[in-house]
Amino acid sequence: MRTAAPLPLDVRLMNGVATWLFVVAGLLVLGALLGWAARSPVFAIKGVSVTGDVKHYNAITLRANVMPRLQGTFFTLDVTTAREVFETMPWVRQAIVRRDFPNRLKVQLQEHQAVAFWGEDGTSSMVNSYGEVFEANAGELDHDDLPRLSGPDGQSAQVLAMYQTLQPSLDPMDLTLEALELSPRGGWQARLNTGTRVELGSGGAPDLLARMDRFVKTVTQVTARYQRTPEQLASVDLRHTDGYAIRLDGVTTLDSPDIKKQ
Repeated sequence: MRTAAPLPLDVRLMNGVATWLFVVAGLLVLGALLGWAARSPVFAIKGVSVTGDVKHYNAITLRANVMPRLQGTFFTLDVTTAREVFETMPWVRQAIVRRDFPNRLKVQLQEHQAVAFWGEDGTSSMVNSYGEVFEANAGELDHDDLPRLSGPDGQSAQVLAMYQTLQPSLDPMDLTLEALELSPRGGWQARLNTGTRVELGSGGAPDLLARMDRFVKTVTQVTARYQRTPEQLASVDLRHTDGYAIRLDGVTTLDSPDIKKQ
């Protein structure tokens, strides 16, 4: 069997150059096609599909408020930037953005779940279930009887956790914490739904819970001595070591030793 003679060097060089030119031409054509596709109106983002537990937004409102702020087509859109744009919407806590060929976006939203107002009376900032402060239209709340929490900047999660710790202790008396405040010095003050002001003192959750439990277990007996009910308390001071002070209609008293020990 005869072996084919090797091609001359100049022929091999010409074949190599031709192959290289063919590859370069193919890449140029591919690049041109990709460049055309990237700029083509066919691939311009034209719609958005929304999933998640969403109450305040839908595809129509998002398309009207977010789409004009997005730049690029299906191929050139920066999904990180798109996510940040969606998260600028007042009720949006988190957004996950994915491309949906050929010209749509799939967006999974997590909205803020408001559990309390934050700050001084009259302010509209709110706290979500993660203890994060956010700004939104309070008029869009399903109900506006949320408690009001306040404290130093960055302490909203701590204040919410304390509220969630203390509120169950008041449930047996059908009382609720209408407001809870943490002072810059670490002192806690509360206001009940009856208007009663409560000085809780400083300390951690176990300390405050012990004081609140002592108050709840004995306050009905204390107020009954003065022909009053717990709802008629003007103020309560729980900062005492062995008891607490109350004020009824301008009269200040201290619970008796037998009550202190309960």
